[in-house]
Amino acid sequence: MKRRFPLRVKAVMIDLDGTLADTIPDLAEAANLMLRELGRPALEPALIRTFVGKGIPKLVERALAGGLEGRVDEGLLARALPIYERCYAEVNGRHTVIFPGVHEGLERLRAMRLPLACVTNKAERFTLALLEQLGLARCFEQVIAGDTLPQKKPDPQPLLHACRGFAILPGDMLMIGDSANDVEAARAAGCPVFCVDYGYNEGRDVREFDVDAIVASLIEATRLIQKA
Repeated sequence: MKRRFPLRVKAVMIDLDGTLADTIPDLAEAANLMLRELGRPALEPALIRTFVGKGIPKLVERALAGGLEGRVDEGLLARALPIYERCYAEVNGRHTVIFPGVHEGLERLRAMRLPLACVTNKAERFTLALLEQLGLARCFEQVIAGDTLPQKKPDPQPLLHACRGFAILPGDMLMIGDSANDVEAARAAGCPVFCVDYGYNEGRDVREFDVDAIVASLIEATRLIQKA
């Protein structure tokens, strides 16, 4: 469906990793701490960057396999996952930085009186701690994390849950993300979707996907919408 701009919306959902903040340094450090504890060689952060997007269990599996499509023994994965979570809890937020335009974009969205939800595949205990540490928690009326529901993105349920929380229809709620997970979830839910061009996206180019707009920053995204 061809969208007309400015897009009229009643609320906005925003992804965390790769959209609001660059969390790769912490995720990579935790992965390499885990690998070292398991007696395995470290991986380059640039490779680990491509592993991010489908939650911590998948990141751990990919780190153990050394690639996106590798498979590992279930026993090893079960052993490694709590090690990774312990390591990540120790470094979460230590090296993470907010992307340019995010503070300005969030303030602009709040000035427009648009309710905001953070919808991420990161587990809630890491998500809430990181948002607080970055000073972003106050911006969001809802936080839907990777373990809030049984489903994660690209399943549409986290987005539909946010829509229900604001009592608005999916077509009136914009999703802003950086990956195929965000696009697929938005399309399945019936939400419009923008992608930033600087995120992770498992090494893929966001220009491949069926998005309503590709933006260079969150503040640029605000220029394409208005409150319905």
